[in-house]
Amino acid sequence: MPNARKKAAYSKKDLREVGDNPELTKADFAKARPFAEVFPDLSASIRKGRGPNKLPTKKLVSLRLSPEVIEHFKSTGSGWQSRIDETLRKAVKRKASA
Repeated sequence: MPNARKKAAYSKKDLREVGDNPELTKADFAKARPFAEVFPDLSASIRKGRGPNKLPTKKLVSLRLSPEVIEHFKSTGSGWQSRIDETLRKAVKRKASA
């Protein structure tokens, strides 16, 4: 595409026509309060991630595996990481009992 220019999605005129919110001033920002203070019930109801494990039995590690191993376990469906863990635990038990 020679000499092709990307046209702006909206012009300044377009934005003025739909922009009915006044610009916030320093005084407006000074009056601002935290979300949790203004909406405590809503804030409490919002889930904030997974949270800590009650019984942290596993440790997070970074592990490089061969593509064949990953493909094999992923092909068995969801829970593939747990199945890798189970397979490794079995190998550790076999090695310990040998």
